[in-house]
Amino acid sequence: MAAVMKGIRLESGCRFFGRPVMIRMPMSCITVGSHCAFRSDISSNLVGVNRRCILATLKEGAEIVIGEGSRFSGVVVAAAEQIIIGKGVLCGANVLITDYDWHPVEPHLRHNGQALSKRVIIGDNVWLGVNAVVLRGVKIGKNSVVAANSLVTHNIPADVIAGGNPCMVLKRL
Repeated sequence: MAAVMKGIRLESGCRFFGRPVMIRMPMSCITVGSHCAFRSDISSNLVGVNRRCILATLKEGAEIVIGEGSRFSGVVVAAAEQIIIGKGVLCGANVLITDYDWHPVEPHLRHNGQALSKRVIIGDNVWLGVNAVVLRGVKIGKNSVVAANSLVTHNIPADVIAGGNPCMVLKRL
């Protein structure tokens, strides 16, 4: 049976190691599928979790959807528009996924302007390595692996290993 509290829906069987942070703006929603795991305690992942898991909607109407069986260690997911994470996704320690630029590029707008957002989609069974960063507008195809410390700024197709800064396809699975 699902637990619903203030627009945050957790399906059954979710596990938490340490306390995550969940922040939801009014008129937005966060949905977490069944049997997901969130490791926010430093002792729960020996790679080195350096923060709690954070799920945050940043604007009215924003949405975070996480598929069943996904696992996170010190991961930040921050959506101003929409982030969809598929089933069975593995996120290594300290991964950041955001659909928002946070600050405009133009110097005169940085302190009071509106940054850009664009939906992020991560397919089923994707593995994001430790410290990977996924930025706005990216789609990562099912079964793909993104190497540790990669900066994902463009789409990654299904069934590949990708890595680097910027992230690019290294080989097919």
